[in-house]
Amino acid sequence: WKDLVAGKDKKLNNRAVQGAYPPGSTFKIFMAVAALAEGVITPQQAISCPGYLSFAGRRYRCHKASGHGPVNLFSAMVQSCDVYFYTVGQRLGVDRIHQYATMFGLGERTGLDLVMEESGIIPSTEWKQRYFRKPEDKKWYPGETLSVAIGQGAVTVTPLQLARAVATLANGGNVLKPYIVSRIISNDGHLLDEFAPTVIRGIDVDPGILAKVRESLVGVVNDPRGTGKRARLDDPEIIVAGKTGTAQVVSLGKESSHEHLQDHAWFVAYAPADDPEIVVSVLIENGGHGGVAAAPVAHDMFQAYFSGRKPSESEVNSSESSLQSPQADLQ
Repeated sequence: WKDLVAGKDKKLNNRAVQGAYPPGSTFKIFMAVAALAEGVITPQQAISCPGYLSFAGRRYRCHKASGHGPVNLFSAMVQSCDVYFYTVGQRLGVDRIHQYATMFGLGERTGLDLVMEESGIIPSTEWKQRYFRKPEDKKWYPGETLSVAIGQGAVTVTPLQLARAVATLANGGNVLKPYIVSRIISNDGHLLDEFAPTVIRGIDVDPGILAKVRESLVGVVNDPRGTGKRARLDDPEIIVAGKTGTAQVVSLGKESSHEHLQDHAWFVAYAPADDPEIVVSVLIENGGHGGVAAAPVAHDMFQAYFSGRKPSESEVNSSESSLQSPQADLQ
């Protein structure tokens, strides 16, 4: 029991709400919104990626060692160019990054009706001043901003937080409070209570900016260069939009066999892109590349949802007849 509760694998943790992980390149979604809203880039403006960014005597590398060449917002998101977002991060600064990421609900509990929810961390200069005790540790360094810009460093989110944040983008800017129970029905079929999404707040971002970022997420899955193409569905009428992420746990050599230190694989997406119904957030601990490991899982989840294997209204109602207890049914 002790191993289940407190062991290194934390087997009893509900990772959807209790697991706080670096989001990796999925964080670029919110970087893009911030950059467009603050005017530090335009959608068409090109930034050159030679495979690295030189800063303060070191090279901050892109995942593509040979570089992507000149990339604009769309192509940078589609190919998940790190150099593009390093540059965007430099122009924004960590406090403006914090402002926009928290606007989408990252760094705060979602309010889901479950206990022990993690809040995650969206760092800022104020956060570092408060978090560290030693004066020499309180200073924020520009190099830290580069790490934050690609969802690394001190940034952590839960899978549910990320799903809600992407739902906010997909629905046009409303941050929702998630819930589990949709309605309560008595044993004799009477509706006792019903629940609906609650809008916590709207975000103060031009709808046109949100549309541009959504367009780039469609490209991630549907452009031939896209890192998320394994999430694409066979049905051409159902377009998936999303973002891959590969979150580094610790710096390792390529031949390392320490599985628990390998990268986390992320993929967060919604569909249909033009009229969203469902958001999926996939995290595979130590799974490797998000486009390879996590995107196919999202594909299967979308496929199941849209193929009609989701519970229908009649299936939900038919569960009443199987109840043997006088207690209310929580659906």
